[in-house]
Amino acid sequence: MALHRLNCRLPFRCTLRQTRPFHGSGCGHPLRAANQAAAPIESVRDVFRTSEGDPACHSEQHLGRFYTLQPAELRSLFPHGLPPRYQQQIKTFNEACLMVREPALDLIGCLKRADYTQPSLRYLLYGPKGSGKTLSLCHALHYCSSQGWLIVHIPDAHQWVKNCRELLSSSFNPSRLDQPIQAAQWLRNFRVTNEPFLSQIKTTERYVWSKRESTDAQRPLGELVEQGVLRVKSSSDVVGAVLKELRVQSKAGAFRMAVAVDGVNALWGRTTLRRTNKSPVAAEELTLVHNLRKMVKNDWHGGAIITTVTQTGSLYTPSSAYLPQELLGKEGFDALDPFIPVPVSVYSEKEFESCYQYYSNRRWIQHPHGRAEEGKRELDFLCGKNPSLMEKLCGFL
Repeated sequence: MALHRLNCRLPFRCTLRQTRPFHGSGCGHPLRAANQAAAPIESVRDVFRTSEGDPACHSEQHLGRFYTLQPAELRSLFPHGLPPRYQQQIKTFNEACLMVREPALDLIGCLKRADYTQPSLRYLLYGPKGSGKTLSLCHALHYCSSQGWLIVHIPDAHQWVKNCRELLSSSFNPSRLDQPIQAAQWLRNFRVTNEPFLSQIKTTERYVWSKRESTDAQRPLGELVEQGVLRVKSSSDVVGAVLKELRVQSKAGAFRMAVAVDGVNALWGRTTLRRTNKSPVAAEELTLVHNLRKMVKNDWHGGAIITTVTQTGSLYTPSSAYLPQELLGKEGFDALDPFIPVPVSVYSEKEFESCYQYYSNRRWIQHPHGRAEEGKRELDFLCGKNPSLMEKLCGFL
């Protein structure tokens, strides 16, 4: 009886092997047949992942899937700028993955089609709190970096208008206030991100920092950055000089430049900073803010200006506000107008399912009820498909 059963199985298996090549496009080439046979296995295994790590190649077929950033890219491109909870997630999962989402694809598509001989276009990402604006911005910056662009990244502009440990009167303009610690830290991160450019770009004029210290014209930009890192007192003025050189030379077509400001509404908002006499400090009185406002003007070409408005860290604004008019105010909206709005919404059904599968795969969801279908529906109800809230809720599962 056992032999009879075995004989019944064998012809069925042989039939499957013989008909497999004919399920393709009609071509009987053995290599193509092997690839077609392996494709269903790969799609089942990588339902929430994509092996395409080049953001320039991402398209609609990759929507809702996670791609992996290599450790070297992560260290050089994002020495700062990633959300704290995402940084903790990278350590926990031992990998850095970003989901390919529609706002980032739309933004990358605009960057590919833009005319860089014209004034720089301004892109503004906006959406509810925790919807993924910062990571969509990082996805676009990864694309710019992969194309050889110079990156000017301000990861959280709100940090420049609150909790400043030291304010000094500017030696260049007494009516302004310097933030030497923040300026020096930003220069160190800028040096890491754009190390290949520091020796290629030459200064166009001479800069005098004190009676004994100066930077001559036609010196590498790296010397200018080093001046601000080593001489912290002049770091705010060095930031202004670096940004000025980048604007001038980007116009000449020496390189492409991406200016990315996360929380750009901080440049026109209120601050928590006080002078020694306890009087409040306005944002425009800060040297860093003054210079950054020049960078988001579209009076230069050869690059793009990518910004976000965010309620997180924003001062004296309603917690439910997320529209550009609400967060920028009249002055900020008029300063950025015109811009291309890029809405960032919560997860779609496909994105939620992909994120749920990813967290389950990385054992971020461990409770048996959380891994069941009923638990998934409860999680969907509780987080409302909000990416940030979903990540926090899954931490308890």
